[in-house]
Amino acid sequence: MDLGLAGASAVVQGGTRGMGLAAAECFAEEGASVAVLSRTRGELDDTVARLRDLGAPRALGLRADITDAGEVEAAFRVVEERWGSLNILVNAAGPVGVGRFEDLADEDWQATLDLGAMGMIRCVRAALPLLRAAEWARIVNISAHSTKRQSATLVSYSAAKSVVTSVTKNLSLALAGDEILVNTVSPGSFTSPALRNWARGVGADPDDPRAVMTAIKRHFGHGAHLPRAGTPAEIGPVIAFVASRRNSYMTGANINVDGGSDFT
Repeated sequence: MDLGLAGASAVVQGGTRGMGLAAAECFAEEGASVAVLSRTRGELDDTVARLRDLGAPRALGLRADITDAGEVEAAFRVVEERWGSLNILVNAAGPVGVGRFEDLADEDWQATLDLGAMGMIRCVRAALPLLRAAEWARIVNISAHSTKRQSATLVSYSAAKSVVTSVTKNLSLALAGDEILVNTVSPGSFTSPALRNWARGVGADPDDPRAVMTAIKRHFGHGAHLPRAGTPAEIGPVIAFVASRRNSYMTGANINVDGGSDFT
């Protein structure tokens, strides 16, 4: 399917790894100009080279720490200078935020919420003038299915993702007059770098999605209808569709991509 992305421009915050990278690759393959935003220069350089090979010759690497408003604003000034407007913003970076409530200090909460929620808010705020200047625009924020299926060890992570989901819903209303469509994609268990590291730490093979799901069921008490974790390549096209011109009437939605785990 042609997603109508040829000639479009997209920024993917957290676009050098996991699900963000998978989405950025889909945009590049569809003919969009793609900028990836991350705080690690080496990963940015590698990702930009990859995106150019896939069909995005104008790919950009934007180095910014999303916990720093000044750095975020500077990154989007580069986008304005290069492209003048912006069709798509995807906020994919997320916090780790593992720990039981009684074990989390104020600093732990603040770090998780700053990265997991305020980072998204800073990027949307900086991108809005560019999105409004475009012929069409979409915002896709990545939340998590754990906001619906709570775990005692993910209390701060789920809280940050709940903020993402709530703010996205509000923005879908606030920006409807500008015809900027704003949606949430809520992944289940995907073999992103963070989940792979966790799996390795509990003795599961991170390269075996079935082994990863078995470990998740053992440690968190719930799995999915499908007996395996997902891979980033399976969610990238979903994010790309929601962010595309083909999605012309869906806004304020929360799309679950979770192997059926929301219904277990």
